[in-house]
Amino acid sequence: MKTIAVVDIGKTNAKVVLVDGETFREVAARTMPNGVVNAAPYPHFDTEKLWAFIIESLAALNAERPIDAISVTTHGATAALVGEDGGLVLPVLDYEHEGPQEAAEAYRKIRPPFAESGTPIMPMGLNAGLQIYWQSTRFPEAFARTRHILMYAQYWSFRLTGVAASEVTSLGCHADLWEPRNGRFSSLVKDEGWTDMMPPVRKAGDTLGPILPEIAAAAGLRPDTPVFCGIHDSNASLLPYVLTRKAPYAVVSTGTWVVVMAIGAKPVALDEARDTLINVNALGDPVPSSRFMGGRAFSTLGGKSGDLPASAIAAVLDRDVMLLPSMPEESGPYPGRKARWTVPRDALSDDEAQAVIAFHLALMTATCLDLVGADGPVIVEGPFAANRAFLMMLGVATGRDVLAGGSATGTSIGAACLAAGCAPEPALVAVTQDLPPGAAGYAARWRALADKA
Repeated sequence: MKTIAVVDIGKTNAKVVLVDGETFREVAARTMPNGVVNAAPYPHFDTEKLWAFIIESLAALNAERPIDAISVTTHGATAALVGEDGGLVLPVLDYEHEGPQEAAEAYRKIRPPFAESGTPIMPMGLNAGLQIYWQSTRFPEAFARTRHILMYAQYWSFRLTGVAASEVTSLGCHADLWEPRNGRFSSLVKDEGWTDMMPPVRKAGDTLGPILPEIAAAAGLRPDTPVFCGIHDSNASLLPYVLTRKAPYAVVSTGTWVVVMAIGAKPVALDEARDTLINVNALGDPVPSSRFMGGRAFSTLGGKSGDLPASAIAAVLDRDVMLLPSMPEESGPYPGRKARWTVPRDALSDDEAQAVIAFHLALMTATCLDLVGADGPVIVEGPFAANRAFLMMLGVATGRDVLAGGSATGTSIGAACLAAGCAPEPALVAVTQDLPPGAAGYAARWRALADKA
C-alpha cells in the first residue's frame, strides 16, 4: 500500500488526505468546510455535497499520485438511515440539533443504564441512540423504510463499496448502542426492534470490498482498489499508540472536541454527569474517556496557536487572570456552568488573552484526565499539539510528562494504519517546561474556583 487515501469527515472540516504507506506522512490533501443545511425536515449534513467533494478529491489526488487503498474516518454521534435502494430514507441529522430532546423523557425510560452502555445522557443529539429513537417516532413512515442503520464512517464506506457494516469504535461512541464490556449490541437495539437493521460487525481494519465500478471510473481509480471499514476519528488518533505503546498513558485528541482516552487507567468510578464515558478502541477494548468541546471554544474565543511572549504569560499568572468554565456550557466536566473571565477581556492585551485561553483549555483537559484515572505520560494529538502555552500548563496541572504529536491531525494517519496493517512508532516531542514557578499555584486556584458550585 504505497499510497493510502483517507476520507476524513470532521465536524468542522472534511478532508481527503494522501498518506504515504511507508513513511506514514501526509503527502497531499484537499479540504472543504463541513457545513450544515438548515432546512426541513431538520438541520442535516449535506451528504451529496460531501460526496461530490470526495469523488472530485479522489480523482485529483489520484492524478498526482496513484491511490492504492481508501480508508475512512469520521466524527461520532452520527447515524445514517439507509433504505433498500442504498439511498437515505432521512437526511443525516446534525447532532447539535435540539430536536431529539423532544423525545428525551421517553427515551430515558428505555435507554440502557450507564453501567451497561458506558454512555452518559448528553444534550442535543449527542446520543446516537436518541437520534434514531427520535427519528423513528417523529418520522415513522420514513423510518419504516430503513434497511440499514449505519454509523457515519461506515455510511461512507458503504457508498464507496455497496457493502454495509457495523463497527465498534463508532457504535461505542456515546451511542447507547453497544455494551463495551460485553462486546455486543445493547438492550436498546434489541428492545426497539433494530437488530435486523444493524449490519454485521466488522473490524475497523477489515476490507469491505473493492470500490464500486462506477466510482472507480469517475475518479480514475483502479477497479480493484480496496476500501476499509473505517473508524471513529478520536479512535483513529489513538490507534498508532494502541498498536505500538505500552500502558499506561493517555491520548488527548484535539479538534472540534477534545477527547481524553486513558489506556491502563487507574480504577475510578466514572461520573456520567461530567461527560465521562467508555469508548471502544479498534481492537474492541473499552477505554475510559472524557471530553469537552475545546476546539469549538478555541474558535469561538478567537484562539491562536504559536509561542507567546514570556511577559504576557507572566502578567496573566501574576494577576491571576482566568477564564472559568464552561464554554460551550452544555457539555464537558462542568455542564451547565457559564464561562466567566475574572478580568474583562478588553482589559487584556491580545497576547495575554491568548495565554488565558490556552491555560483554560489546558486546565479543562487536566480535569478530564483526572476524571478517568489517567496515568503515565500525556500525549497531545491534533491542533493543540502546536499550542505551547497549552502544553506547558497541561504539564504543570497534571504533574506528568506531556508529549506533542508531530502531525497537524492524528486522525488521517491513524485511519491509514487500517489499510497499511501496521503502525509507525509515533513521532513525539517532549514538552520542556518554561512556565514561572507561580503556574502551579495558578492551576490549583483555577481548579478550586471551577469546583465551586
